[in-house]
Amino acid sequence: MDIIFSFMDEALFAALSLFGLFFAFLITGVPISVGIAVSSILTALFFMPADTAYFVATQKMFAGIDSFTLLAIPFFILSGNLMNKGGIAIRLVNLSKLVSGRLPGSLAHTNVIANMLFGSISGSGIAAAAAVGGTMAPLQEKEGYDPSFSAAVNIASAPCGILIPPSGPLILFSLVSGGTSISALFIGGYGPGILMGLSIMIVAFVIAKRAGYPLAPRSSFSEGVKIALDALPSLMMVVIVIGGIVAGVFTATEGAAVAAVYSFLLSLVYRMASWKEYVEVLRSTVVMSASILFLIAASGIMSYVMAITSIPDVIAESLMQFDSPIVIFLIMNVCLLLVGTFMDLTPAVLIFTPIFLPIATELGMDPVHFGLMMIFNLGIGNMTPPVGAVLFVGCSVGGVTIEQVFKPLLPFFAVLIAALMLVTYVPAITTGLPKLLGLL
Repeated sequence: MDIIFSFMDEALFAALSLFGLFFAFLITGVPISVGIAVSSILTALFFMPADTAYFVATQKMFAGIDSFTLLAIPFFILSGNLMNKGGIAIRLVNLSKLVSGRLPGSLAHTNVIANMLFGSISGSGIAAAAAVGGTMAPLQEKEGYDPSFSAAVNIASAPCGILIPPSGPLILFSLVSGGTSISALFIGGYGPGILMGLSIMIVAFVIAKRAGYPLAPRSSFSEGVKIALDALPSLMMVVIVIGGIVAGVFTATEGAAVAAVYSFLLSLVYRMASWKEYVEVLRSTVVMSASILFLIAASGIMSYVMAITSIPDVIAESLMQFDSPIVIFLIMNVCLLLVGTFMDLTPAVLIFTPIFLPIATELGMDPVHFGLMMIFNLGIGNMTPPVGAVLFVGCSVGGVTIEQVFKPLLPFFAVLIAALMLVTYVPAITTGLPKLLGLL
């Protein structure tokens, strides 16, 4: 090792070893969590005795998931799965149609609004793409919409749910960042989440106007009232959970448990799910929760290895060579956009938050601002191949291939990148509402 370190800085060698091994594992198809753990342990072996490395790795894995806050993640996953099975989507679609009915291409706007509403309730872009997209695709096809355009609208708008609370990724960022206020992150998420939805609706409006897509028939006042009342119980979950967290009635973890119980009771009232489906919901929740928690445990080893080898310091010194914060934030966004094309949101948050957050805070960016910028950025990655989960789900429920939907997605990509730049360089979009409510 002394020979290697005589030619190369220890931190640079550690970075090349850690990330080189990790990406090699990814290319060969090793699960991300296993790749993170093994590459971290192998890198640690260069800097400490084997018995110490194995002991520390085990300790850091357990320490990484020994958190009461983390209980919120399985509860919110359970809540989202219950909402997906409990007949919530069709009620929110009807409400969205009522809101957007007089706009050209009204069903496309309905898709966007429904994804924002369902995403805010389920906290999952994938669940929104499946539930809302599966409901909207046949309706849009019946009205003569191009299936590729319909799928593109659904795919582009589904990630709104990871920004509009309650949001599992925001809870994860709070944990990884060392305790950023979950209340502030939740309230701050409304600005970029709504901006994302409105940006997509602008593009959809232009395309629908040119294509001559129809308006939805006008609903009578009595029909509108019935639709609104039908959707009200679903929307009340957001009011109860977010209101309770912000008011300090309960913590985010307790709020997640309240959301799960409320979702279960609502599904019983709507009578849309069978007991067999409830068992499947529990099974799916356990599998998803276990995979996320193992990722978090594995990332504990990687964070420790990066800390002892000073990798974040080296990256910070390299970025700080640029005098302009504007340029540094642009580089961060480009890196995260590239990472989002081949890495899922959860491991990306776990790996890159410890690297970029100290740089952002040193440049005066609030952690809430940075967290929402990062989640917005990685949400765009959910729509891109080769690992964009929302892209695959959206294509599946829309009955189109990735090749067919890629071109219609390009204008949505462009407007979302523009919205990301606004979120990055206009702090008020993310921090204005939390400051107004005294959360920052």
